[in-house]
Amino acid sequence: MPEDAAPLRVLDLTDELAYQGARLLVGLGADVVRADAPEHLSPAENLHWHAGKRLMRGDLDELAAGADIVLESGPVAGLRGVRADGTSRWPDVVHVVVTPFGLTGPRKHWTGNDLVLASAGGMTWLGGKPGGQPKPPPREQAVQLAGAHAAIGALLALHAGTGQLVDVSVQEAVAATLETGAVAWIHAGRYPVRNGGVYEHVAHRIFAASDGFVAGGYSGSDRMWTDLLKWLLEEGGAGDLADERFSDAVTRWRERPHVDEIVQRFVGKRTARAVAGEGRARALPWAEVVTPAQLLDNPQLEARGFFVDLGEVRDVGFPVRAVDTVRPLEKADSWRTTARREPRTGRGSRALDGVRVLDLTWVLAGPYVTKTLGEHGADIIKIESKHRQDPTRFAPSMRLRPGAGPDDAGYFLNFNRNKRSVALNLRTGEGRELLRELVPRCDVVVENFSPGVLAKWGMDYESLARLNPGVILVSMAGAGQTGPWRDAVTFADTLAAMSGLSSETRDPGEPPQGLTFGLGDMIAANAAVLATLDLVLRGESGHVDLSQLEAMVATMGPALLEAQLGAPADGRTAEFPNRGAKAVPHGVYPAAGDDRWVAIAALDESQWQVLRDIAALPDPTDRRAGEDEIDRALAAWTRDRPAEDIAVRLQDAGVAAAVVATGEDLVDRDEHLAARGFYPVLEHPLAGPVKHEGIVARLSRTPGGLDTAAPLLGQHTAEVLAELLGVDEARLAQLKAAGVTE
Repeated sequence: MPEDAAPLRVLDLTDELAYQGARLLVGLGADVVRADAPEHLSPAENLHWHAGKRLMRGDLDELAAGADIVLESGPVAGLRGVRADGTSRWPDVVHVVVTPFGLTGPRKHWTGNDLVLASAGGMTWLGGKPGGQPKPPPREQAVQLAGAHAAIGALLALHAGTGQLVDVSVQEAVAATLETGAVAWIHAGRYPVRNGGVYEHVAHRIFAASDGFVAGGYSGSDRMWTDLLKWLLEEGGAGDLADERFSDAVTRWRERPHVDEIVQRFVGKRTARAVAGEGRARALPWAEVVTPAQLLDNPQLEARGFFVDLGEVRDVGFPVRAVDTVRPLEKADSWRTTARREPRTGRGSRALDGVRVLDLTWVLAGPYVTKTLGEHGADIIKIESKHRQDPTRFAPSMRLRPGAGPDDAGYFLNFNRNKRSVALNLRTGEGRELLRELVPRCDVVVENFSPGVLAKWGMDYESLARLNPGVILVSMAGAGQTGPWRDAVTFADTLAAMSGLSSETRDPGEPPQGLTFGLGDMIAANAAVLATLDLVLRGESGHVDLSQLEAMVATMGPALLEAQLGAPADGRTAEFPNRGAKAVPHGVYPAAGDDRWVAIAALDESQWQVLRDIAALPDPTDRRAGEDEIDRALAAWTRDRPAEDIAVRLQDAGVAAAVVATGEDLVDRDEHLAARGFYPVLEHPLAGPVKHEGIVARLSRTPGGLDTAAPLLGQHTAEVLAELLGVDEARLAQLKAAGVTE
């Protein structure tokens, strides 16, 4: 941030539902002030969530009057800034409100914590072992996602130029981050089932090494397989995988258990560090599963100056940062500037109307960025080609729809709505020249190539800036553009392994299970959106060097600090893997029906008393000491009751509970999501009417929207080249004949 630029002023009224939103704004250099001291946090949590903020007591209305943003979270009944009619108490500022289920709908009064909301949003269902309890990802990823969307919503609203209320539902933040968790139900009438960490749609998983574990696989481009096979052959571990039939991706997918068995045999004879190191050297997606304590030894994070020093301990840094140092929460008497920022003049009915984005991304992390920008009015020009095949269009395992082809692949449809497709073969000189000609007509360029690819095309940031001095380039390499691991090839599972998250998926005394969906991709995407909006809001050009690894590690702060300060006991056991340090009971319990579950948490003493009486539970003097007895009694009470009935009964009585939702539950059974219109329908020329995952940050005055279904490959080539470059029909015919526009 320029030295003469006034920092954003943020009044922080958050609880755990949006701590991450306030922290992300700290990283952007905002002056974040808390109106009250945080309570019920461990030393590690307090340091992580509130470093860089200031504590300033005073009249709430006066504090809000001096702020650009008021960031608030909690159950609807406890909000201080929302009136009974659902409007903001402070209509002249950007007021972002994060609640468990949103400010509208039949369940707006429901409450919940990370476990309950991860369950209501469909994330818990995807974790855990077959036959065991479903489990959410570690370290409160559900509420961290909601916080990220809150920060995004705040910057969108500021860019729109008007004070307005931003409604973020934690349930919806989760439901928009499941990869195929609900999309598979929409397109194929099925949904992924937890399997202990084996990806359903890509051949990746966790393998046991001789001294630990590694994450890796062989999906993606053909090179991922051919180079892995070369490695196995060189070291005598290929078995029969050199047979010609395994050169066919369909055969490898069909015989995946056999392929995995041979790969496991090979990995099991080597150390985890050796496998990961050789994988990086061969540009293959393999990574060691490390613990949070090992993060401080990561040479890539150290080389990029990622960590933050907090006295005698080190915390994770920020995925997007304008600050190099932060101090623990300290007292203050006034805002750091004398006047609130003047509101900008709104550009249109949507926050990003008038912004054009050149989209060079593929797979998930990058397309999720441009999807989000497109939802709020940005014109997304997606560059693609049959010569560089996006697996989400072309890989059979990712089409999801029975009989689908590249133009109606289910995965691609969900993450590429609101975009215009231009087919350019970038292997041709003319294709690259047309791409360069588009740069001056765009405000933002987003890419997730490996470092150095754009430079080979003469499109590194310095070259782009000569073409367009005001351009913003957003690069999303797995480990970043610099550092000893800059060339590492990463998938979602390898990022989770490198970040310390995968190690925490293990049940006590058992191996790590990993995740089965691309959480890291979408966490990185949210960070990239935030970085883009920060520059757009300030009217600045620049190069965003977004490391997907750093974005993922930035969610692991409490884990890293606990490794240095000590961790509170959470009571987890192999029988009860969902226990938490702050609530008893706190878990996932069986319900009536096949593989049906309900998440329940007594978040305070009053909730415990209500739950105890409803379920006739034992009441030991020390609930933590009697947790086994309570959990077994509660499981006996839930086992013969429908999960939906349990959740409704307990929530109506004020107890946090939710169905552990499947994709079917979310899309077809959840009356609350239906009432809020979370799965809108778009008409696709081949697929017909298709439901899509909806928008998370709902802005009251400049709402976003889903307007057009994902494009056919090259559907808008003629339109865009004519509109932006003046290419006529004769020239288009020449380009087509030369193979440039295919």
